[in-house]
Amino acid sequence: MASSTFSVFGPDTRIKGDVTATADLHIDGHVEGDVACTSLVQGESSEIVGAVKAETARLSGTVRGTITVRELVVLKTARIHGDVHYDALTIEQGAQVDGRFAPRAASDSEPRLTLAAGTEA
Repeated sequence: MASSTFSVFGPDTRIKGDVTATADLHIDGHVEGDVACTSLVQGESSEIVGAVKAETARLSGTVRGTITVRELVVLKTARIHGDVHYDALTIEQGAQVDGRFAPRAASDSEPRLTLAAGTEA
């Protein structure tokens, strides 16, 4: 029985260990461990130290680790330290990434890179 649920980790939450969820996650706190979920929304003040795996992710905080997602939106407040593997990617002007971007190898279609200013790379 599938239902549309989500979990929120508030700004006062600190988690040490891996997080795996069938629900969508909204993380405003600090996670030290890998995060795996269907959909991830990360708040501006949050930090994830570990790998991120999700179908979709909307990142606006700090991530220190490898990111593997189908659809990724990197907002202007995001700070990413690690490699990013994606199928579709949108980056707002002002986002900072210290790592490499690479399309996921299993995709037959051309990956899309869309810059928030409207130009395509």
